[in-house]
Amino acid sequence: MQLFAFGINHQTAPLSVREQVVFHAERLVEALRDLVDRRPVKEAAIISTCNRTEVYCHTEAPPAAVQWLAGYHRLKPQQIEPYLYQLPQEKAVKHAFRVASGLDSLVLGEPQILGQFKEAVRTAQAAGTLGLLLNKLFQRTFAVAKTVRSETEIGAATVSMASAAAGLASRIYPSISEQNVLFIGAGEMIELCATHFAAHHPRHMTFANRTAGRAQALADRFLGRTIALNDLSSQLAVHDIVVTCTASQLPIIGKGLMESALKTRKHRPMLVFDLAVPRDVEGEVGRLDDVFLYTADDLGNIAREGMDARQNAVEQAEVIIENQVTDFMHWLGIRELVPTIRALRDSAERARRREIERALRRLARGDDAKLVIEQLSHGLTNKLLHAPTHALSHAGDEEREQLAQLLARLYQIPRPE
Repeated sequence: MQLFAFGINHQTAPLSVREQVVFHAERLVEALRDLVDRRPVKEAAIISTCNRTEVYCHTEAPPAAVQWLAGYHRLKPQQIEPYLYQLPQEKAVKHAFRVASGLDSLVLGEPQILGQFKEAVRTAQAAGTLGLLLNKLFQRTFAVAKTVRSETEIGAATVSMASAAAGLASRIYPSISEQNVLFIGAGEMIELCATHFAAHHPRHMTFANRTAGRAQALADRFLGRTIALNDLSSQLAVHDIVVTCTASQLPIIGKGLMESALKTRKHRPMLVFDLAVPRDVEGEVGRLDDVFLYTADDLGNIAREGMDARQNAVEQAEVIIENQVTDFMHWLGIRELVPTIRALRDSAERARRREIERALRRLARGDDAKLVIEQLSHGLTNKLLHAPTHALSHAGDEEREQLAQLLARLYQIPRPE
């Protein structure tokens, strides 16, 4: 059994590939149980966001776990293998620490990923697939991320995709205060985007979501209004800016819907931010003349501009992470020795019990107690030292000195100069 992580992210796979392996929240528990029940996997946790899908597991057969990912999404292995990274043991630990600390994010230092890690842990607990090893890994991961953020400037003035979207809109339009903004979805990303756009005081802010109550909560907070998703066909045209980020498995805005909206608008341009994975907006929409379409990857590239100033913080964070990886691997190494230590203690315990039983029989016969104790101590000493002395006596010329040094270290015996 070994710790193993694998997956794809914004650095290894384009959006068109990432959206094919997304795990939707309502199916994560089912997916985790499927992995553990059908493969030689003892523990598992899945992190699935717009930028990455990663599986962390405790398994004796990493290739089988990797094959499961493609099979679960009804893909051929060769469709995702070129984009996959596979990280055994120490590499998996370091990767988890870096991701949670914001060093591997589309936007350097962004804090959302830590919350997504914690949600992955809660989901794995609910599925019954989180055991000792992964629980220890993730608890240490949270501690490392906290240390990195408290001891470095990695998260200072974070430029997020939400702020990048609002910033880009303010450069495209003379004034956002003259524009109508439509937000589709009601998750954390939409809330962040609404917060940044609200600072520019748009003319109207409209919210649409599958669950009307959540849309209404955002509308109340930002003094906006709500519409039903079914009303998009009639309401899309009245909005100048659209920000969408839902968990829909199918596009919400297709080419035909957008063409109809543009016709109603008399071809006044629309700015669309599609932050969802899988995408909420069909790719063909981006080829329409009067639409400016930006995806999560596009905004990530914009948000990364000017991040070079944080390089010193990155270097500090990497040092913290390296030290923590070493410490965790030491714990993991000790844990792997537990069966050996247990077997050694069991062997010593059996020898002790045999000598005790022999001593009790002699005392029952009326033997001298002092002599019985003396014989017990000699017998126990001989039993415990038989294996190491036998190994030393029968060692070959090449290993004899090495074994002698090891025994001297184990038993803290001073060796002659």
